[in-house]
Amino acid sequence: MAATVTGATDRTRARYAPFVLTRMSSLFLRTLRDDPADAEVPSHRLLVRAGYVRRVAPGIYSWLPLGLRVLRNVERVVREEMDAIGAQEIQFPALLPREPYEATGRWTEYGPTIFRLKDRKGGDYLLGPTHEELFTLAVKGEYSSYKDYPVMLYQVQNKYRDEARPRAGILRGREFLMKDSYSFDLADEGLAESYRLHREAYATIFDRLGLEYVIVSAVSGAMGGSASEEFLAITETGEDTYVRSPGGYAANVEAVTTPAPPARSVEGLPEAQAHHTPDTPTIESLVTFLNAVGLGREFTAADTLKNVLLKTRAPGAPEWSLLGVGLPGDREVDLKRIEAAVHPAEVALLDEADFARAPFLVKGYIGPAALAANGVRYLVDPRVVTGTAWVTGADKIDHHVVDLVCGRDFTPDGTIEAAEVRPGDPAPDGSGPLEAARGIEIGHIFQLGRKFADAFGLDALGPDSKPVRITMGSYGVGVSRLVAVIAEQSHDSDGLIWPRLVAPADVHLVVAGNAAEIRDGAEALAAECVAAGLSVLFDDRDARPGVKFADAELIGVPTIVVAGRGLASGVVEFKDRRTGERTEVPRGEAVGRLAALRDAG
Repeated sequence: MAATVTGATDRTRARYAPFVLTRMSSLFLRTLRDDPADAEVPSHRLLVRAGYVRRVAPGIYSWLPLGLRVLRNVERVVREEMDAIGAQEIQFPALLPREPYEATGRWTEYGPTIFRLKDRKGGDYLLGPTHEELFTLAVKGEYSSYKDYPVMLYQVQNKYRDEARPRAGILRGREFLMKDSYSFDLADEGLAESYRLHREAYATIFDRLGLEYVIVSAVSGAMGGSASEEFLAITETGEDTYVRSPGGYAANVEAVTTPAPPARSVEGLPEAQAHHTPDTPTIESLVTFLNAVGLGREFTAADTLKNVLLKTRAPGAPEWSLLGVGLPGDREVDLKRIEAAVHPAEVALLDEADFARAPFLVKGYIGPAALAANGVRYLVDPRVVTGTAWVTGADKIDHHVVDLVCGRDFTPDGTIEAAEVRPGDPAPDGSGPLEAARGIEIGHIFQLGRKFADAFGLDALGPDSKPVRITMGSYGVGVSRLVAVIAEQSHDSDGLIWPRLVAPADVHLVVAGNAAEIRDGAEALAAECVAAGLSVLFDDRDARPGVKFADAELIGVPTIVVAGRGLASGVVEFKDRRTGERTEVPRGEAVGRLAALRDAG
């Protein structure tokens, strides 16, 4: 699935510095036996219980010592792979002025999803959700010649978004750590190469972290641009739905395009007829009625045209506009797909007050005719093509029209991807039927093109002394989210199971006994481990062995070593947290075996 950057193994082994001995008797840590009341997913539950994070407010979390170690280890992997492709790290402020975002239109386009504030002089600021504007201005301010390009810059920084429904702990928060990078090239061919380098670097990052993931086609959203792909960690608790086919097609559901059937001739088709259809405001009730009255054929929900009324509002616009969406009645509306289709406009379903202001909308019986007569924009599913005949509302209570033909009796204003994507639907590229799965977004890459360069006039003076407009790419990785994603994919009923590369220690050494010879033996083993370059989480607390063992399982260091009564006969116990396998190891071989485990990754 993924390309591997040469030297990744060396970088993996280089991460184990500095070497530390952490005594749990003095560690700022309190594990919890009970799940937090607001926990929805395993990562949230376990990261809180194991003392890695603590909630401060909805969507806002503190990182405690063990959690911060894991976070820094993930950061290190990300930095190593960005440096390996030639990207250079810089740092921008999180507090940003309004003016650059006004220039690109995103001050209003972001709507309520950003934190806005004023300084004491009344100046407008925001807490940065992304930094395309600042990166573009930085390059414009420093570079002017074609000889300066290409360039790739990145930062690892906290971002802020005013999530309407922060959930799942650090998976969807209002403050989060993100790596965002940007490429600047003279030509589209250069952008394609920068995009490829980032794509391979991301694959290497996620491979090194031991994640199961898929790369899918995506929509660009507020970022703009053309090509866009998401990296999704595969997990049933993911909030993103994607689809894939046996032939290799994979896409976020928002990016799936519906194959349209060929248009048909309207000649010779039956005339549209209105019918009295009492008490049929739903598709199910309508189909049941039609099949009971004997119209000469069998009707299904797929023969009906469901018309859904929405309202949209462009960024900064004071008023909402009506939008009608028509789709086959056997399909449910997918509001996320509609949001992606009309972006950057806001979209919402009509409420009772909206219907009251538009009496021509007869709930349950809306048809294309009233929408056209009242100037309401009407978009239809791509399956609604010229020559297809439908049963739909007659704009009169208890009435429907049968055999209303697209292209003869009504003409839509265009098409929209608004219907749910279902398992079994054909892949847009013809590679077979789609199946659905769930995942968590961990990375997103965009070919932005010249949107931001145009906004700020980012040019380079070419070899002919003529200006060349720079083309850009944007690439993001959710660093703090990766901690939660690893926990989602790597845990069991007892607790977390960290990959060695990001674990808070190489070994979790448990003192199982209060006898002086046991404690002294464990102290000596810990010191030898540190001297050999191993980081040790040393449970030297005055607590019962059962408590210590439970905490070791919960905390999730991949190798647990128990120093107990076996020391008297010259052995310690190794437990592999991933497999549960227990092995008695001669005391004299313990440090060497632990070092070998670390180096094996």
